[in-house]
Amino acid sequence: MGIKLYYTTVTASRTVKSQQAEIIRILDSKSIQYKLVDISLGTELRDEMRDKAGDHSAVPPQLFNEDQYCGNYEMFSEAVEAESVEQFLKLV
Repeated sequence: MGIKLYYTTVTASRTVKSQQAEIIRILDSKSIQYKLVDISLGTELRDEMRDKAGDHSAVPPQLFNEDQYCGNYEMFSEAVEAESVEQFLKLV
């Protein structure tokens, strides 16, 4: 599977929770298949996300196409506004 959404099930941040939920809602509404990677299951998953993103302070949600970094919530949101989600996710 191509698209991976790094997220967390353990957060006190309402912002992170709402951002994750919005990305999932939009991907589902566009019938884009994706794999969820829960970084709360281990620090190695968090470190993997940060290494792939090239930002050692990156926080979820982060999107990838396989191992290729697509962007964070803000970048995804801009792509939604521009109606270019498929291009953002490197699907076309």
